[in-house]
Amino acid sequence: MAASNNIKILKDAGEAIESYEHFSSLVQGSNINARTLLATDYLNHFNEIIMLIDMISDMPECIEDVAAWAPKSYQDHFRDSGFSDKDLAVAAYDHVPVVYREPFERIISHLDSLMLQVATRLTEAAAKEDQEGIAAAALFVPELRLLVEKAGGVINGESAGHDQADIDAVLNA
Repeated sequence: MAASNNIKILKDAGEAIESYEHFSSLVQGSNINARTLLATDYLNHFNEIIMLIDMISDMPECIEDVAAWAPKSYQDHFRDSGFSDKDLAVAAYDHVPVVYREPFERIISHLDSLMLQVATRLTEAAAKEDQEGIAAAALFVPELRLLVEKAGGVINGESAGHDQADIDAVLNA
């Protein structure tokens, strides 16, 4: 029985490598990284809101847009986008090597969490017309940008193993 399980594991691993190599060749010439099978276009989901948060002090009406923001999975982002290779991006995601997928998903989870915290703080401060609270929430922009930068590093294959302590420090700041 153990030998049968080992054969299945080896077969599954071989199929995974074949799938990865297949998708790696398919994404050549697209805006999807051939090594990671990820695309930086996903980060626009965060960059647009970070830009609005950064402009809150001059344009308080942006708070409504920030409050309406919600996390969106990588694949849902591309399904809903006008990205030229969106179908390929969605399909390739299932074949992202674990060495990139795990840190990417961990960083995105932290980014989603922090973004929601900032949106909540902004909404609460705006309801109270608390300008200091609004300004304080906007101070999270550098931390949000740092997490986007770390996600971009993973997407571009620059580094798959970001230091969890750095990410935790950002979230606990």
